[in-house]
Amino acid sequence: QVQLVESGGGLVQPGGSLRLSCVASGSIFGFTRMGWYRQASGKQRELVASIVRTIHITQYADSVKGRFTISRDNTKNTVYLQMNSLNFEDTATYYCNSVPSSVDWGQGTQVTVSS
Repeated sequence: QVQLVESGGGLVQPGGSLRLSCVASGSIFGFTRMGWYRQASGKQRELVASIVRTIHITQYADSVKGRFTISRDNTKNTVYLQMNSLNFEDTATYYCNSVPSSVDWGQGTQVTVSS
């Protein structure tokens, strides 16, 4: 069973940037599509970015399009999320998983945007 460990979150001011990493204990090559999800307090978890395994086609939620960039390194079993121009609405716990989700959720990494 693949386990996912997210990291890279933190406290950042509006307009700032963070880079999240998700390391899988096993191979993610078998997952056609990997994604980053987020869950804000009191809200449902939502998919914000995804990437296809081999051809690296990416998709983004409208709320993050143009600001976030997802990438993956299959050789390192790692998925990244570069987040720029962060705003208050980006505050949430961020998780990675396959799309649709098929692996037990990790603990996530907290991103807090605050002045």
